[in-house]
Amino acid sequence: MRFLFVHGTGVRRERHETLFALVKGGLTARFPGAAVDSCFWGDRFGATLGAGGRSVPGLGAPGDPAAPDAADAEAAEWALLLADPLCELRVLAEAGWGTGPDEGDGFGMPGVQSAGAGVLQLMDRLAELPAAVPEGGEQAALLRGTGLAAGFPAALEAVAGSSEAARAGERATGQPQARELATALARAVTAAALASAGAEADCTAVERDRLVELLTTRLGGDARVPGARAAAVLGRLALRVTTQPLLNAWRPSLTVGATPALGDILRYQSRGADLREFLHARITAEPGPTVLIGHSLGGIALVDLLALAAARGEPVPGVELLVTVGSQAPFLYELGALTGIAPGTRLPYAFPHWLNIYDRQDVLSYLAGPVFPGDPRVSDHRITSRQPFPACHSAYWKQAALYERIEQAVAEAEIG
Repeated sequence: MRFLFVHGTGVRRERHETLFALVKGGLTARFPGAAVDSCFWGDRFGATLGAGGRSVPGLGAPGDPAAPDAADAEAAEWALLLADPLCELRVLAEAGWGTGPDEGDGFGMPGVQSAGAGVLQLMDRLAELPAAVPEGGEQAALLRGTGLAAGFPAALEAVAGSSEAARAGERATGQPQARELATALARAVTAAALASAGAEADCTAVERDRLVELLTTRLGGDARVPGARAAAVLGRLALRVTTQPLLNAWRPSLTVGATPALGDILRYQSRGADLREFLHARITAEPGPTVLIGHSLGGIALVDLLALAAARGEPVPGVELLVTVGSQAPFLYELGALTGIAPGTRLPYAFPHWLNIYDRQDVLSYLAGPVFPGDPRVSDHRITSRQPFPACHSAYWKQAALYERIEQAVAEAEIG
């Protein structure tokens, strides 16, 4: 009996040697007389950046500035608002405003001054807004055109009734603070409506900013005067904690670093025939019976190969058992993206027994049995590594339960 291990996506020579050593050790401990081989394909069929990554923004290609600009900062700020629409109001509610024109970044003590008439009028207008959503005019047209109309009334109510808005109003002391508070309230309502709509929103930045302007004006603020103090604090916070600056700084290294893993998958989807031909040659180079073990993308390639060959009436000689580990093949079948099996069709008659190993924490592993119901050749087995993703995706090979289940499957298939 012979075992052939096919590695997954992103694996190159050094990583392959580490993984195969684990696989070989686990298998030879239970099958002392079996041959255990591997099929390393990463260097030959894996993806590389043919142009040195010049397609990646931030790597310094001609005409592409690497440093973040004002648009990046604005995107980071709105990312924070979408995650927590009340965050800007919370800054004002907790910290308040300074007590003079030269207060810098300091904030006034609560209760030093009473709210001015402008602030009181602002809070009155805010309380009236939820009951006065316009049915016509520019704002109504914008809400309909951006997909925000359904969630807008609830967004108004949530912001108007929030303790953050009330507390920020209590700490405002005059007309400049009222104007800034009006802008912060308008941004909070707009952010809440956008967050509610989620992926259903069709709102450009220009439309978003216009909604903020219209709301600010309705609250009695000056749409031409942006928020000052809270916006400055929010901007600094956004640059620290949102993903946008991280993407700007890390995208080049992240993209280049992720290229083997993601690139291998994309390359296989478009040029997988060469890899399948290579696997076929390696499998048939030695006589069977053969147990194939495919990890992740390796499992996808093996399912495709075996299914295509069986459908042609030319099953791969000697293959008695397929073991997929942490594989996406069942999910791709459901999507209609598996090359070897058309969606909705059964596995070909000559397809071998299939043991599919998965871990609930491994988001790259899927169940095969439920998508091929009633097929006695297909079985799933859960492994629990107690590791989070992505560590669990490679943690199978040190689990004794994996080799125990393979041993059981070999016995059930009566492979000698």
